[in-house]
This record gives sequence, structure tokens and C-alpha cells, in this order.
Amino acid sequence: MKKLLLALCMCLLTCSAALAVEVPKDIQDFINKSFPETNFRFDGAIILPDNTMYLPVFPSKDEKVASVEIKSTYPKGQTLAQKPDMIILNNKYTLLKVINTNGRKTVLNMVNPPEELQSGLLPQDIMLPKGLVFPESLKGIIGDIDVGMTEETGLRIVNPKARKAGDTVPVEQLNNKSFYIASGINKNIQVVGSDTKIADFALEQDGVINDMKGYDGKFLLVTYFDSTIMNIISLMDEKVIKKINFDTTPEQIVMDKANKVAYISSGSDSSIYVFSLETMTLKRKLKINGLCEKLSLSEDGTKIFYVDRNKNDIWAIELDNNYKLKNIGMFPNISEIAYVNGKIYVVSRTKNRLAIVDYETLELVKELEVCEKPVDLYVKGNELYILGAQDNILEVLDTVDDVITDKLYLNTNSFATNITPIDDTSMVMITNARSGMYSVVDTEYKDIVKTSPLDVPVRTIVVLDKVKTIK
Repeated sequence: MKKLLLALCMCLLTCSAALAVEVPKDIQDFINKSFPETNFRFDGAIILPDNTMYLPVFPSKDEKVASVEIKSTYPKGQTLAQKPDMIILNNKYTLLKVINTNGRKTVLNMVNPPEELQSGLLPQDIMLPKGLVFPESLKGIIGDIDVGMTEETGLRIVNPKARKAGDTVPVEQLNNKSFYIASGINKNIQVVGSDTKIADFALEQDGVINDMKGYDGKFLLVTYFDSTIMNIISLMDEKVIKKINFDTTPEQIVMDKANKVAYISSGSDSSIYVFSLETMTLKRKLKINGLCEKLSLSEDGTKIFYVDRNKNDIWAIELDNNYKLKNIGMFPNISEIAYVNGKIYVVSRTKNRLAIVDYETLELVKELEVCEKPVDLYVKGNELYILGAQDNILEVLDTVDDVITDKLYLNTNSFATNITPIDDTSMVMITNARSGMYSVVDTEYKDIVKTSPLDVPVRTIVVLDKVKTIK
């Protein structure tokens, strides 16, 4: 028994990753007084709400001050609200604005830079905007940063077939949104406006995408088949700003946005990685049982569920209990797993069955026949949405009484594969991996609001507000 318990224990390995330099809190507070909701990016970059970027230059030795104030600016006499090209603070920190000069991105070019700049250094993890050119007089603040990378052209590929906006009329909740689509038949990420069906442009990728998730409306986290790297793409820069190296191929990504953490599976290594979304660094490696797939995270962020693809065993990881592993049992041909109201819901794609298991006792509560070829589950409050691919149907299960209350028939005549929630709304999108088509469903009124065409099939989709590129 002791050997069994030891086998179930998880090894917690701290991953070797340098923490990014953070802009001091008193400077953040000072900037937020003039520009609330400024983005202090994980790599040290400061991005104002209108996407103006400042590069912080850290002094060799800062000066302790009672309160942060402006010592001098260029042009002289300006306030922070006027967004001067250079700001020297009374604690010896300097802020350099990224500016456009003769069509190129650069920073202020000075014959005799002030002492604070000459002795300072940029954060060494900072991701500089593409095409940024540093003047010779400021080469000393660069340190070990690979400035050659800033001259790359970025990931954008123009689509010559792109049509003008207005091809489709989106539902109100999708106004001014962009769809980032991995089709599975093309390496690149297709970027489609919600008011058209054809990609405006694409983001070039080197490999076929395995999984893709959006974070903070500004970043994409992307894993690839047969690659040990996860890319962090800045949508404001339209370039890869960080590459995360794994021991083996990273696969699925699930996100706990409330706690700013992502969990990334590597089935071939029997591992799940804990990834900080604040610093964009690996924090921990969890050794688990089996080759994990079908990764899912409970709504409250306390449990991860996965399937051992060798044995069809279901496992739970109790994130709030020192990462304890719990074996749930075996179920054939598992499509998806969900957790709500203390119960685990498991669907079998080939058996068209839904099993309901009590998490504490592991007793079978109920087993139901559901729609043919159930491929996805989505939890909304006390309701569980079950997507059937065969007949393009969305069934709604009341998880209090565990009965089907509604059936919504999608009119796409295709093979529905994914349920994607539209953040901050009651709407979800139903997409297809075989044809370009999506439906928008209102979960509050149990109504199919709209069905719209797309020029590409959807294997994975991320829906975000349209992103402005950095000025």
C-alpha cells in the first residue's frame, strides 16, 4: 500500500527560468495617476492605454525618495500626461518613449545623454518592438539584449484576397472582435475580423499548431506538434516576444485567468507544467501518472482532470491540496471531462453516453444517453452544455437534477467540434473543423442567435477585442 501511495505522489521540480525585471511599484503608482490601466508588461515594458510604449532604463543604483516625481523631461517642462520623449525621475530611473522618425521606430537621439541614461541599463528580458533602431549615443544601455531581433519584419502575412469589412453582420457581442484561428490544414494563424468571413491577414508560424490560448487581450500562447517550444506572441507587436523551452513537447494549455496561471500538459513526459502568466515563466513541473490528454480545469480553479491515453483512466489533481493525485476510474473512449456541483461529468464519443460520478465517494451517480458523437463540454453556472457532432446538436443538462432540459439544433449541416465562450457575455460560439461556419448561442435564453460563414475551418479559435499595434 505504501508503494502505491508513493507512486501516486507528485514530484515538484522548480524549473530554471530567470524572473523578468519588474518596474518598481512606486513608479507604477506614479504613472497610473496620469494613465490608469497602464500595462506594465512582464518583461518590463510600459504600455500606456493608447499603446504608446515607454522603455524603462534602470539605474546602476537607485535613489530612495519619499515620493516619485519628475526631475526633468525632453521636451523641457512637460508633464507625464503630455507623454514627453524622455522622462528622468528623481530616483534616477529614466523612461524613453518609442517614437516614429522618418518611418522607423527609435528613441530620442541625444549628442550628450544625461548621466542617468549613460549609467543605466534596459531590463535584459525586455522584448523590443520590431524594427526598433537604437541611436549610437544610447548603445550603452542595451547590455546583452539581442537588438538584431528588433529589425525583423514580424509575423504578419498580407492576404491578397481579403475583402472589405461588412461581408457579415456580427451579433452585438462580437462587434470589434478578431478571431485568431488555427485551421489544422495550414500552419499559420488566420486573423479574421468579426464583420467579414475572409482573413484580413495571417500570423506566420513555423509548425502546425497543437493548442492556442489568448491572455490579457494582448498575447497568444501557442504550442506545436513535434516542437519542444511554446511561443508567446505579442499581438501589439505581431511577433514572437518569448520562446519557452520544455524538456519534451508541450501539448494542451488550460488557463486560470483569475490566478494568472496556465497549466500545460506534456503527455510523452507524463508531466504538467505550471506557468506564470504574470512573468511568462515556468514555475513548476508536476510529474503525474500516465500519458495525459483531455486536460480540463474546474471553474473554481481547484482541480485539473486528465485522461491517461494508454489505459483510459481518469485522474484528478487537487491544486489546492499540495497537488494530490486522485484516480477516478476507467471510462471508454473519453471525449471530454467537466466538473460541477461536486460531480464529474464524462462523455464517451463512441458510446454516446454521459457518466456522472460523485467526486468524494467515486460512486456512479447516473448514466445517460446523450447526443451522437459528443465532442465537447462547457459549464455555465449549474448547466452543462454537450455538443454532438453527428447531428450538430447542443444539449443542455441541469446539473442539479441531472436531466436534459433543452436541445438546440444547429443549422450548419457540418461537423461541429468546439464550444468557445465569448468573454464577459452569455454567448458561446460553436465552430467546425471541417467547414467554415460558426453559430452563436445565447446560454441565457437557450437560443441560436446567428449562424455566420468563415472562409476557413476552425480547429482552435481565440476571440479577442481588436488589438492596436504599438505606436
